[in-house]
Amino acid sequence: MEKEKKIIGRIDKIDFPLLSLKEIDAKIDTGAYTSSIHCIDIKEVGDTLQCSFLDATHPEYNGKRFTFKNYDITAVKSSNGKVEVRYAIKTKIIVFNSTYPITLTLSPRDDMRFPVLIGRKFLSRKFLIDPQLENQSFNQKK
Repeated sequence: MEKEKKIIGRIDKIDFPLLSLKEIDAKIDTGAYTSSIHCIDIKEVGDTLQCSFLDATHPEYNGKRFTFKNYDITAVKSSNGKVEVRYAIKTKIIVFNSTYPITLTLSPRDDMRFPVLIGRKFLSRKFLIDPQLENQSFNQKK
């Protein structure tokens, strides 16, 4: 029997424990296939990828540099139809007090209202989306 799906709203505050990020504003975006996070100063150094998440304009910005040994390069078609090549990392996300694996593409999103987009690839088979609701997971935090 399939597990009952949680109902998530159009936006929420999400935790990324491995990235030391808590209560990050995220847009739940069924129009996006992949999930994405605002990332700056992205550099390949040898066989590693280095970057910082968010930027100094975000209250949750911690200035930490992260290094990833396991990462991918992927093509992402943006909402305006342009194909962009982006780095992608695997990490963990906490939603409704449960931890899930998630793949995030890294993109400078400083011109966007939400530093994180959660796309269909992550949402499918786990959640139903009610666009009238907000912060369903955040409001259930212990």
